[in-house]
Amino acid sequence: MSLQFAVSAGPALVARPAVAPVSAPVLPAVPMAPAVPDPAEIATAEAWELVHLAQEGDTGAFGKLYDRYVDVVYRYILFRLGDRELAEDLTSETFLRALRRITSVSYQGRDVGAWFVTIARNLVLDHVKSSRYRLEIVTDEVSDTGTARFTGMQAQPASGPEQQVLSRAMNDELFRCISDLGDDQRECIVLRFLQGMSVAETAEIMNRNEGAIKALQHRAVRRLAQLLPTGLR
Repeated sequence: MSLQFAVSAGPALVARPAVAPVSAPVLPAVPMAPAVPDPAEIATAEAWELVHLAQEGDTGAFGKLYDRYVDVVYRYILFRLGDRELAEDLTSETFLRALRRITSVSYQGRDVGAWFVTIARNLVLDHVKSSRYRLEIVTDEVSDTGTARFTGMQAQPASGPEQQVLSRAMNDELFRCISDLGDDQRECIVLRFLQGMSVAETAEIMNRNEGAIKALQHRAVRRLAQLLPTGLR
């Protein structure tokens, strides 16, 4: 007798209904806050637009550049040399040179004021070399209100004659201490804190890299703190 085995074909496959994919809910778009324009960037862009117009022969554009930067250049030269008449002469020479060289300047990501101050710096160095002029700060240039007119600082309201005398003395002492710094440290302090130049602009004017300017500034501030009387630190 033979045995027969029934072989099952396995369970039958049962078709399942297709399931529709679940889509993610659509969220309402959140409006992005408008970017607030940087006033400094706007001013820089406007200045370089004036440069481009001046390069195309627009004398009025160069006149606007003069109006915008003449005080910056004048204060820098006056603080370096301490002579108003000489500062006026060198300021005029600065802008004459700038006008002759206007076609050679190009945008490098910085305010054009650094270019004008660089020209002024070279004129100051030429003057010092030619006349062996000793760089010093003349405290007579401090106004009666105790504010240095050439530093761009706003006068603080004084409560009376005594406060005015005290303010005058404090400014005189500060300027005296700055004058005792070395040439490089003094120029760094003038450009960074009295002229308001950025580290990058100061580096460009002084022909150094930004790291060197930061180190120079640090040493200058430490030295200035040592020179100042205890009551003014």
